[in-house]
Amino acid sequence: MRLAGLSLGLGLGGFRASSSASSRSTVSACNDLTSRRLLYSDGHCSLLGNRGLKPRLSVGSCAISVRASGTSTVRSGSGSRDGEKMAPNQEQIEAAFGSWRSPVTADLVSGTTKQFGGSALDSHGRLIWCEGRPWQKGRYVLVREGSDSGGAAEDLTPAGFSVRTVVHEYGGGAFTISDDLIVFSNYEDQRLYKQALDGDRTPVALTPDYGERRVRYADGVVDKSNGLYITVREDERMRGKEATNEIVVVQLSGDSSAEPKVLLSGNDFYAYPRLSPDGKKISWMEWSHPNMPWDRASIWVGDISSHGDVVNRTCVAGGDEEIMEAPSEPRWSPEGDLYFVSDRGSGWWNLYRWGIDTKVEALYPLEAEFTRPLWNFGNTNFAFVRSKEASLQNKIVCTYRQRGMSHLGLFDVSTRTFSKIETPFCDIFGLMTEGEYVYITAGSTLCPLSVAKVNLLENEKGEYGYSVPWTSFEVDIENYRSYISVPQVVEFQTNVEGDTAFANFYPPTNPDYKPLAGEKPPLLVRSHGGPTSEAKITLNFSIQYWTSRGWAFADVNYSGSTGYGREYRERLRGQWGIRDVGDCCSCAEFLAEKGMVDGKRLCIDGRSAGGYTTIASMVFANTFAAGCSLFGLSQLADFGDETHKFESRYVQALTGGDKDKDALYNRSPINFVKNWSCPIILFQGLEDKVVPPNQARIIYEAVKAKGLPVALVEYEGEQHGFLKAENIKHQLEQEMTFFARLIGGFKMAEEVTPLRIENYDD
Repeated sequence: MRLAGLSLGLGLGGFRASSSASSRSTVSACNDLTSRRLLYSDGHCSLLGNRGLKPRLSVGSCAISVRASGTSTVRSGSGSRDGEKMAPNQEQIEAAFGSWRSPVTADLVSGTTKQFGGSALDSHGRLIWCEGRPWQKGRYVLVREGSDSGGAAEDLTPAGFSVRTVVHEYGGGAFTISDDLIVFSNYEDQRLYKQALDGDRTPVALTPDYGERRVRYADGVVDKSNGLYITVREDERMRGKEATNEIVVVQLSGDSSAEPKVLLSGNDFYAYPRLSPDGKKISWMEWSHPNMPWDRASIWVGDISSHGDVVNRTCVAGGDEEIMEAPSEPRWSPEGDLYFVSDRGSGWWNLYRWGIDTKVEALYPLEAEFTRPLWNFGNTNFAFVRSKEASLQNKIVCTYRQRGMSHLGLFDVSTRTFSKIETPFCDIFGLMTEGEYVYITAGSTLCPLSVAKVNLLENEKGEYGYSVPWTSFEVDIENYRSYISVPQVVEFQTNVEGDTAFANFYPPTNPDYKPLAGEKPPLLVRSHGGPTSEAKITLNFSIQYWTSRGWAFADVNYSGSTGYGREYRERLRGQWGIRDVGDCCSCAEFLAEKGMVDGKRLCIDGRSAGGYTTIASMVFANTFAAGCSLFGLSQLADFGDETHKFESRYVQALTGGDKDKDALYNRSPINFVKNWSCPIILFQGLEDKVVPPNQARIIYEAVKAKGLPVALVEYEGEQHGFLKAENIKHQLEQEMTFFARLIGGFKMAEEVTPLRIENYDD
């Protein structure tokens, strides 16, 4: 870790400031889920009305109790300790918001929360998942569930290997399981390896060693009949030129130094190479600059010749220039029909089928999103049910999102009818089927990201049984349940007349404390990344770290977020730095006007694109008292030349810079430092190829020269997002300490040695 121009020192001492007064906001509970829920669910939902608009319930938050199997050990970068059950105090302590002591520590957040890298099933129907481990410096490991119910899971990835790809920098689709074979991308060298599931598990290289990570692979499928692996390749060997993206063929046996055969090339990007059941056809998705895959793309089908080439290519969707369409997720049915998702016409990502008659037909039009933006490879939001049960014949199980909440459903291909499966999960993706079961990656307001196995057959009570073989949180959540803040979905009026936006509002929650009389809590507004992404309500202990200490927290789904259809998503097109900033400010002001937070202690933070929104809020608005940017942008003009290929044209579309030559200048906060309004702390990974480190450095130097409080922390070995436990812990503690010292008006319960703040600690 490097501290740019900083030194460690200075305790908090007796730092205090006066605080304003008001009443504390609380969580309200309302109707539970329907009787057809998954065995049980504690339901909580609440929607605050927007300014001048009639309140309405748009999304219900949901809850499920999950216990991590096996161990209750809490791991961290500095060692390990046993998780202890935290019993709330019998008598509440009266103390200032922000000063509350909480068992949700930075050690807990950094050392027990695992990352998720996808899942698959082996030939015996056993679950295999890929988990990132902060306590192992962010290493990703394949793990297989025990052979017996309750049996211990086993690591499949040997020491010295990490299952992770950096195609498009965001990766995804880093491994494939076929029968008893694993094919995976190794992070260190980005080569493909094959590995047996059982017996000798020594990885065997399949692709050449180029000496560095300039050739990477993702999103592959095994051609068993021909002993091939068909995959997306990103090639950066031509220095000084843009990377080449192609679909290539890799031999599963033979000389690893042999160059893979190029199967498809010529366009800027490719994804989803998928073989038909008879192996005679291949489908794929492609798109070109300046589009992102959620703007405009196309899906193709071709025949595979006797020589292994793709011939007779047909564009299935996205080929009409008159239709703005972003199809995705091509997938073959067992009968040989091609299914996919598209937003053609309606602007909503719905299910479509391309059959033998080569006609495209909508299956079940609905104002809902049946897929997600392709930031990562391997999106799987629908799957074909393969069960002998008569009631499950010709069924597709799918997940879809409406107004920020996921649902699970069954579509009957024969009758064209759709039935909803009520679950306690708010966020669902990553579907796989095995017999009468569907595996889903899911979470809820009281359940962190997990993998659940759901029975698609109802029992006599109309319930769907389930189990949770994996969860991202390593300790028993019941030990912390009373400290968990359950979010309320807030809809508020934006500064654009007639438009509303959404946020997940988390009130301060800690059973051991009550606030000082008349005090309102400080607020942290989070601007999510992307910006074509979304704020989810799955349990996130990094948020609970704030709320359990007495902070209010608002995770904003500003205009441009996904999950609300193309029209909402494209509000930000040409308006980045305007609509997102305005919505975040409107959300904070709305909560302050409602008396739920202290209007004088409003803070904002964000990562990547959210970091840009944070920085832009410092110069284009004056709502917030302090900010925190994690690898955010400040200079847009040079970004396209400095960043990776995937997003190299993205900023122009977001700002309108492809049409307005002044747009990139006018939306770059660095050009308007004279308007800078408040203190900021910046965090940056030194190996970040998406947002180069100089983006943080130039804003740091400019704010420092202006005389405002500023701090910059650079982490060695970190990329676009921090994976190491010690850095996750450090960033979380230092962000809160920064806010506490500068605008908090309270002393933190923990003793954290703060960073030196320029223009403040002099």
